[in-house]
Amino acid sequence: MVSTKLLEALNGQIRLEMESSQLYLAMAAYFHDRNLDGMAQWMRAQSSEEYGHAMRIFDHLRDRGSRIRLEGLSQPKGEWTSPLEAFEEAYRHEQFITGKINDLVKLAAAESDYPAGIMLQWFVSEQVEEESSVSKVVQQLKLIGNSGSGLVMLDRQLGKRS
Repeated sequence: MVSTKLLEALNGQIRLEMESSQLYLAMAAYFHDRNLDGMAQWMRAQSSEEYGHAMRIFDHLRDRGSRIRLEGLSQPKGEWTSPLEAFEEAYRHEQFITGKINDLVKLAAAESDYPAGIMLQWFVSEQVEEESSVSKVVQQLKLIGNSGSGLVMLDRQLGKRS
């Protein structure tokens, strides 16, 4: 049985993952509005991944007979001044989520909840990948600067993500 303290924290993480999904979907809409459909595709795929993360925790709690309580979601931001600003925000968001996952790992250990600890190890590895992939795009956008042709090439590359 999951302790009350850890259950509350995992229910909160479900909300954070759903908010992440909404943030990336809002970014996809922003990129579609600017005819950057490749970046929009990248963000849509990211949004789907975040939804999957929420469901991974949802299923873990369900499998252990714990009560899942969905919380309200905050309104995502909808405007950015540039693709670089949007991806920089995505990077900061992933760092924030990494901190929350690390907090959950510490709590699961303190509560001696080994099944939760094993489930959360997947998230630890996933956050390394998430931060790396977003950081790579941020660095590429910085290299591109104001080059329209560079932006078009990166947009095409990012559109290959499924």
